[in-house]
Amino acid sequence: MLENNKIYFDNAATTPLDPVVLDAMMPYLTKSFGNPSSLHSFGTDTKDTLENCRNKFAGFIGATGDEIVFTSSGTESNNFALKGIAFANRKKGNHIIVSCIEHDCVLESCKWLEDQGFFITYLPVNNYGQVELETLRKFITPKTILVSVMHANNEIGTIQDITEIGKICKEKNIYFHSDACQSFGKVPIDVNKMNIDLLTLNSHKIFGPKGVGALYIRNGVQITPWLHGGGQEKGFRSSTENLAGIVGFVEAADICMVDFEMEVKKVTKLRDKLIENILTSIDGSYLNGHPTIRLSNNINIGINGLEGETIRLLLLLDGEGIAVSAGSACSSNKNSSASHVLMAIGKNQFEARGSVRISLGRFNTEAEIEEFTSIFKQCVMKLNPIFT
Repeated sequence: MLENNKIYFDNAATTPLDPVVLDAMMPYLTKSFGNPSSLHSFGTDTKDTLENCRNKFAGFIGATGDEIVFTSSGTESNNFALKGIAFANRKKGNHIIVSCIEHDCVLESCKWLEDQGFFITYLPVNNYGQVELETLRKFITPKTILVSVMHANNEIGTIQDITEIGKICKEKNIYFHSDACQSFGKVPIDVNKMNIDLLTLNSHKIFGPKGVGALYIRNGVQITPWLHGGGQEKGFRSSTENLAGIVGFVEAADICMVDFEMEVKKVTKLRDKLIENILTSIDGSYLNGHPTIRLSNNINIGINGLEGETIRLLLLLDGEGIAVSAGSACSSNKNSSASHVLMAIGKNQFEARGSVRISLGRFNTEAEIEEFTSIFKQCVMKLNPIFT
C-alpha cells in the first residue's frame, strides 16, 4: 500500500518505478552521461553500455541485439512499424489488416495511412475480444503487406492467439506486427516461435521509466525509417538515445523475467479474488473480456443500470484514495467517452461508456483487495441507477 493509505489499481495506465530500477539508472543520470555517438571515452563507455543493454533485452524475446531498436514509447514504436512497413512495401501492395480493438496509436496511424492511399481492413472480434483465425484468412488478399494484432488488449485484457496468427502470416508471406506493451512481462514471448516480424514494447508498463520503448524488427524486414537525422539505432531511429531510460527499461524487464512465474501467479490470485468479490457482492456486475484467457492483472467491470455513473464512481473512489480508470488512459484525452473496444465486443453506446478498469501490479496486496472491495461496494450504493 502507498503512503497515506492510498491504493493504486491503475497499473495498465502506468506503473510505479521499481526502486531497484531507479538505482540502476542513477549512474547514467549523473556520472556516465556521455553521448553514445561521441568518440571520446565518455561516449564509448556509454556506447558499450547501450549495446550490452540491447543484447540483453533481445534475449528476453528470443531475438538478437541487431534486431532491437530503442524508441521513446510504445506509441512511437507502433507508428514506426505501421508507417515504416507501409511505405517500404507499397510496390508490393497497399493493404493492411489490423484488429478493430487496437490501441488508438495504431488506429490513428491507420486513419492517416488511408489518407496516403492505403486500404485498411479493421478485423472484427468476437464477444470476448478475440480475433477469429478464419475471419483473418478471409480478409487476406494478394495486396496485403501487413497484419497488426495486439498481443493483449489494454482495456479488457483479452490475450490473442499470436502464435496461430503468426503462422497464417508466415504462410501468406505477410509481415506480422504485434503490440505487446501490455503483455510483455506477463505472458511469455518468443518472436521466433510466434512468427512475429515486428514487436512493440515499452517500459512504463513493467515498473520501468516513462519515455522509453523498443521495436523488434526481424532481420530482413523491409521498413522505412520514420525519424531522420544523425543515423542512430543503425539508421532506423535518429535521435540521441535515452541511455538512463534504456538502462532502466532493461533492468525492469530483467526483474520481470527473473520473477516471472512467481509474480504472475501472485497477481493472478489477487485478480481472481477481486473478480469473485465484485461479482458476488455487487448486484448486476459483469466482467468484460475473456474470463480466463486474459492478462493476469486486468479486470474490466460493468454494472447493469449504472453505466452512466462511471465517472462519478471513479471520483468517489478517488476521494477514498483509490485509483482505477474508465478504459484506456490514452483515450481519456478524446471527447468521446464510448470505448471502441467495448463497442467491438457487442456492447451498446451506453454500456461502452460504463466500464471500470482495475489493473493490479507487483506492489499490490491481498489486504488492498479486501479494502477495495468494501469501499467499492459503498461507492456503488451511492450511485443512481439509470435503466434503459
